[in-house]
Amino acid sequence: MPLGEAQVVAASSLAPEDELRAHVYGLLARLLAGPPDREALAAAAAMSGDESELGKAVQTFAHLCARTDAEAAAQEYQELFIGIGRGELVPFGSYYLTGFLNEKPLAKLRDDMARLGIERSADVNEPEDHVAALMEMMAGLIRGSFGPPADLARQKTFFESHIATWTGHFFADLEAAKSSVLYAALGTIGRLFVDIEETAFSMT
Repeated sequence: MPLGEAQVVAASSLAPEDELRAHVYGLLARLLAGPPDREALAAAAAMSGDESELGKAVQTFAHLCARTDAEAAAQEYQELFIGIGRGELVPFGSYYLTGFLNEKPLAKLRDDMARLGIERSADVNEPEDHVAALMEMMAGLIRGSFGPPADLARQKTFFESHIATWTGHFFADLEAAKSSVLYAALGTIGRLFVDIEETAFSMT
């Protein structure tokens, strides 16, 4: 994972809706940080969803995970995000917002990470504005991985500054990418979930 381990508040200390939010952010972080192994695919295949649009997207993703082996998932991840020179997509906030890596959005994120007590792991070489890292940070803020769980105001500020600004576009691109099959379904989950979060935060 992009950030390294941190102590997590027990699920029982969170409201069920917040634990569910953290779980979705964590799922997105895990699968965007690297290709899923056999165990991760099996766990995702066991997921279920309701009849909402997001629930149906989860069902579709789970069905695809049940039919995908780790080698195929790794190949898809390689083509999407690594490639020869670069993959189809460049999953960094600075790139989506400015067209270049390591630009002002990354500097702002680093300032906010320092203020929130979030430290990158020493063995991570990628910039912190990778989409997986941002999903992991948001899950950690909800769960209290970096200190006490963040209140909604702090969650909203982080979300609006670093997630709402570009990840919806990224997830839509992931849905449409030519190499994307399993990850197209994950892109749908991400796009719908970010929309739900944006709507919910707009009401606070």
